[in-house]
Amino acid sequence: MANENEQVMPERESMDFDVVIVGAGPAGLAAAIRLKQLNEDLSVVVIEKGSEVGAHIVSGAVIDPIAVDRLLPEWRKEKDTPFKTPVKDDQFLFLGPAGSLRIPNFMLPKLMNNHGNFVVSLGNVCRWLAEKAEALGVEIFPGFAAAEILYDDQDRVIGVATGDMGIGRDGKPKPGFERGMALLGKYVFLGEGVRGSLSKKIIGKFGLSEGREPTKFGIGIKELWQVAPEKHKQGLVRHSFGWPLGNQAGGGSFLYHLEDNQVAVGFVTHLNYENPWLSPFEEFQRFKTHPSIRDVFEGGKRISYGARAITEGGYQSVPKLAFPGGVLIGCSAGFVNVPRIKGSHNAMLSGMLAAEKTYEALEQGRAQDELSAYEDEWRSSDIGKDLYKVRNVKPLWSKYGLYIGIALGGLDMWTNELFGFSFFGTQKHGKADFEALKPADSCKKISYPKPDGKISFDRLSSVFLSATNHEEDQPIHLKLKDEDLQLSSEWKVFQGPSNRYCPAGVYEWMSEDDGSEPKFVINSQNCVHCKTCDIKDPNQNINWTVPEGAGGPNYPNM
Repeated sequence: MANENEQVMPERESMDFDVVIVGAGPAGLAAAIRLKQLNEDLSVVVIEKGSEVGAHIVSGAVIDPIAVDRLLPEWRKEKDTPFKTPVKDDQFLFLGPAGSLRIPNFMLPKLMNNHGNFVVSLGNVCRWLAEKAEALGVEIFPGFAAAEILYDDQDRVIGVATGDMGIGRDGKPKPGFERGMALLGKYVFLGEGVRGSLSKKIIGKFGLSEGREPTKFGIGIKELWQVAPEKHKQGLVRHSFGWPLGNQAGGGSFLYHLEDNQVAVGFVTHLNYENPWLSPFEEFQRFKTHPSIRDVFEGGKRISYGARAITEGGYQSVPKLAFPGGVLIGCSAGFVNVPRIKGSHNAMLSGMLAAEKTYEALEQGRAQDELSAYEDEWRSSDIGKDLYKVRNVKPLWSKYGLYIGIALGGLDMWTNELFGFSFFGTQKHGKADFEALKPADSCKKISYPKPDGKISFDRLSSVFLSATNHEEDQPIHLKLKDEDLQLSSEWKVFQGPSNRYCPAGVYEWMSEDDGSEPKFVINSQNCVHCKTCDIKDPNQNINWTVPEGAGGPNYPNM
């Protein structure tokens, strides 16, 4: 019997499908399309926490069309597609504090060549894929966050539940409250992207990372600019490494010239950095002031901003992909090729492979079992071949630093490409990113210049451009496991790195004039869903959970 203070929730309504897909990213949409291509009578639903398809998608992006060619072989005959800008000029720079050195293209392994690829807005690619999926009969529900995994009495996954709508900050239903929906499927695909909240639970529950190297991550921060016509070179792709990070942390930049005088610029910082005073956001702002970069943006206008964590563990870190009743696809599995700064093609290929193995299972009358064929075949597929060639680049960089690590990584890619083997075997990543931070008093403070408001900017004006919005009177979706630990360790040992690694100004340490202990403040309304806090907090004390559906950024064309 419920106690009089307990809130009794109504039962969820439910809907049944053959396949439930969480996440309308490249992987989820490719999976949905492939399922319907194989059997138009299959019932397939895709749920997406963003307000619309593409609203939460942020990526460089230069896309390898291998997966699109296989999924939709007639696409190149269409007049209106998001693939408007083929790569025309491919540059790779090493930056010093005052100058740059271009690395000749002939010195780079062939897999680093971007000719034949396209500069795109990945959000617009997803919107286009969603149209294709819906035309085949796929049901897509944007604005619904998958908040819970549903199991049967044998611990098999049987579906997901969307989050309740209209819950107040106090945890009680408000007027207009709506109970979440149970979406039940014979199989569930988790394509939530990097560090998905449900994927994280599934990986832990079924021990999917056992025997694998720790998952590694980076944070990618991106801006979209409208630049002066004379500074625009449609189809130019430029990557760089070196300054401002130097040897203190791994990372690099991208600068892509799209159509309509637009330039996408971004900066990736590997999250295994040691110095808690480092700020990936500030390093990005500083990068844009480099003499070889700044001129592109002078006289231009910044029109959008976003951030997202990136999986960087690659071949060694991919968890077991199949579990009872479902699979991991896309960046939930970790298929990014780090040196290429590409993952969308592998995400789509993984969704397609999972769809094919699921179709075979359904044809055999199976349901809720483990799709072991998907797990067994990905390493011998084009996904595995792509990741295997670059498996040592990240660990060599981490172990030996920028200069030696880049040289050894390049040598390793060449030997893999030319001879099919590596002098280094398969290197290990070592410890997880959250274990890398050193105590603040053992590290040098970093002084960052103030933003000029023209080329460099502050966090809050940047978040404004992301159109991020959350219902203010809802439970905070960033959960502290232990409030006391946040003060005793995150503040007293590491001096509050959350204030610096978050690219959206979510976390603050507020000091009082009376000399009392500082207070940890979570500005959850600012959250752009990058997941960096869930990854980098040194005590793993912050747990990112989904907010109310449709909350978060609203990227128009990132």
